[in-house]
Amino acid sequence: MFRMLKDKRALVTGSTSGIGLAVARALAAEGAEVVLNGFGDAGEIAKLCEELGATHHGADLMDASAIAAMMGAIGPVDILVNNAGMQHVAPVEDFPVAKWDAIMALNLSAAFHTTRAAVPGMKAKGWGRIINTASAHSLVASPFKSAYVAAKHGLAGFTKTIALELATSGITANCISPGYVWTPLVENQIPDTMAARGMTREQVMNDILLAKQPTKQFITPEDVAALAVFLCGDAARGITGANYALDGGWTAE
Repeated sequence: MFRMLKDKRALVTGSTSGIGLAVARALAAEGAEVVLNGFGDAGEIAKLCEELGATHHGADLMDASAIAAMMGAIGPVDILVNNAGMQHVAPVEDFPVAKWDAIMALNLSAAFHTTRAAVPGMKAKGWGRIINTASAHSLVASPFKSAYVAAKHGLAGFTKTIALELATSGITANCISPGYVWTPLVENQIPDTMAARGMTREQVMNDILLAKQPTKQFITPEDVAALAVFLCGDAARGITGANYALDGGWTAE
């Protein structure tokens, strides 16, 4: 059976659950050798590695030195998917400084550190794919999400910049910007949004989350994974610096 990513190595950050795990599964199904990254139960991670024929590195991506150590330990990669992220919801005057710093470190700076380390190996091979999981919030804003929106806007700009720098190197760099995907990241922000807006859980689900998406449906992790696989293929070799809104029509308004 033809598998288009045979002999390619992929690092997917934040891949022990949610979108990252779906992307890792899809890349492995196409023959890629996958390196997982993320936290979780050691036994469950071991099962995932066995399932996918993958390895795992548990580097804390909020620590630049830990990222450098991870990139050195795993060696060159052909595909880099910067997916790890976190969220916090609060009015700006109440936004904890530590939360701001953590969101910036994980959602934006980590992508810089992994990319910086991965690009030389990609250049040496004359082939590479960098995919950054951004968000509809890389294109539009929402109240009470100052750090997340700022980080995702920054990630979109970073992606465009490296796409231009690498345009003649056989390396593409693109963003995927999902709307609301039903993952632990979205589920876990519901209580904060309830508190910030004085709403019930049902009101947050219907009036805040799905109200943004004209389809009135959550995006699935598998939707994101399918687009990531496409961007890794030869048919997407001319696509770089793009920001794909996978958001049920949210940013069309």
